[in-house]
Amino acid sequence: MKTILLSQRKERDDLLAQSYIARRILVNIDDLLKSHLIKLIIGPRRVGKSTQALLMLRNKNFAYLNFDKQELRDNWNADLVMRLLDEIYPNYDYLMLDEVQNLPNWDVWVTELFRNGKNLVITGSNANMLSSEMATVLTGKYLPLEMLPFSLAEFFEWHHLDINNVQPEQQNDAIVLADDYLRNGGYPETVAARSLAGTYLSTLFDSIIWKDIVKRHKIRNTEDINNMALYLLSNFCNPLSANDIADALRLKSVNTTQKFMGYLHEPFLFYYLPRFNNKLKLMAKAPKKIYVVDNGFVAAKAFSTSDNLGRLLENQVFVNLLRKGYNTEQSMFYYRTRNDKEIDFVLREHNHVKQLIQVSYEMTAEKTIRRECSALVEAAEELHCEELLVLTNNEKRTTEWGGRTIHIIPASEWFL
Repeated sequence: MKTILLSQRKERDDLLAQSYIARRILVNIDDLLKSHLIKLIIGPRRVGKSTQALLMLRNKNFAYLNFDKQELRDNWNADLVMRLLDEIYPNYDYLMLDEVQNLPNWDVWVTELFRNGKNLVITGSNANMLSSEMATVLTGKYLPLEMLPFSLAEFFEWHHLDINNVQPEQQNDAIVLADDYLRNGGYPETVAARSLAGTYLSTLFDSIIWKDIVKRHKIRNTEDINNMALYLLSNFCNPLSANDIADALRLKSVNTTQKFMGYLHEPFLFYYLPRFNNKLKLMAKAPKKIYVVDNGFVAAKAFSTSDNLGRLLENQVFVNLLRKGYNTEQSMFYYRTRNDKEIDFVLREHNHVKQLIQVSYEMTAEKTIRRECSALVEAAEELHCEELLVLTNNEKRTTEWGGRTIHIIPASEWFL
């Protein structure tokens, strides 16, 4: 075991020696580290959670355990490990636990560490860490920090462009980069080698299915879960119910379909946006819109016969709403008016609707303008909302429609 932990210390030091782009996050790192509560960094695999934890702790005295390593889990002895950590990292102030959800009964052990006064920084790739697993034993004892693939601003920064201050001679480069990001997403490891993005993301998608879902939940019928993942990916931004999915894939059980949908959300691969309704029962029964954590997965794995630029932009907007702190349980929904006109995003704050958002790649055709604006006005009357917005690829103006003001702006401007 000592050899394993020494090897992991070398791994930690090698990672610390590398240079990284500082991620744009919503919390103050110094304030986060001062708290005695557990610092929980969660999100999909390979988005930089471990890197963020290392950057937070770079100038601190901290111990390190990486539970993605099979050899550590195979030889696990909690008492021995804690004794060896004291020897290898004398008087350490923080303990970093990387991908701790891979350790059986991790939550019980983490609870014990917390009670013993350890200052913990934890990373994990499972959404249940924020719900059933963490909530059951560690309610009120942790601070979550959710991470996602690179934002558009971070993508520009990697390419040495300031999205807030694009110079005239940089305009063409900025347009190319924004289109590239829309189509291929922002996974950090694809940014430096765009030609390999498809292969990398295809492999990552398969790895998440097999490692984080099939293996974790001991699923026997692997073909069904894989087919469902590909079906959801090909139908991103579309509203679907569990019955719809079961019928399309000829699955025998709707209950199993619902269970598999939950499994596909756990590793932050898919998200399900509910339809807004003041009656919770009706909201629960309505189809949910399907979103994927990164547009690059669509290009890498989805069956498609067109570019789907409108849906790609909508998916990009959804992920950015997650970055802004909205969630699919309390503050973000879609909506259908009494006349069956769809609103892409309803943003709720406390007990009132704050904003209605439509996403349209282009707003030049009269038919498109009428469709998007009339839907917004109709929904505004039903939901008593005055803040109406259309996000486009590159158009910007303000229009009056049905006695209401509608702002039309480029999505890239709104992202900031």
